[in-house]
Amino acid sequence: MQKASDQPHDAGSKHTSSKDKRYASLSDEDLLFRYFVEIGIIHQLVSTAFQNVLPHGLTGAQFTVLNHCVRMGDNKTPAELAEVLQVTRGTLTSTLARLESKKFIRVFPDAVDGRSKRVRLTAAGRKAREDGVRAAWPLINDVKAALPRQAAERDLPRLEELRSWLDNHRWASAHGKSKVRGKR
Repeated sequence: MQKASDQPHDAGSKHTSSKDKRYASLSDEDLLFRYFVEIGIIHQLVSTAFQNVLPHGLTGAQFTVLNHCVRMGDNKTPAELAEVLQVTRGTLTSTLARLESKKFIRVFPDAVDGRSKRVRLTAAGRKAREDGVRAAWPLINDVKAALPRQAAERDLPRLEELRSWLDNHRWASAHGKSKVRGKR
């Protein structure tokens, strides 16, 4: 039996109203903390489900690299990729080695700075990314019951705006100092 909290809410129900009384007593900080906790839980649930259907023995981290290279372009240095993906260089080096062994990327010396390397997506890597996206379609189709197209169209621009703001205002340390970045 599903718990009430597990059941999808209708987009027009009182549970999703922007004037929901359940949150009126929360401070702005508590409200935003709960908002980000919900995003984090959603991310964890979706990532786990997606990881289970990824083809070609891809891990979530490997798919993230392929997806980034398709969305934002390749020919980046491992250091640039590590920064944008917010992982250590060591973690990224391991991920790139596995992707290269699968022939999904090619790592080669930088033509200008021979000490540095560049990462390029191969045709097989581009196909593996597309296969991964297609493998997620059954999961996405299941989600349509809880998140109808109209709700996604309504919410997506605000989420993109929030992601862009967060990306451009990454925190430099745990001490509250922010580091404003240029657009990528």
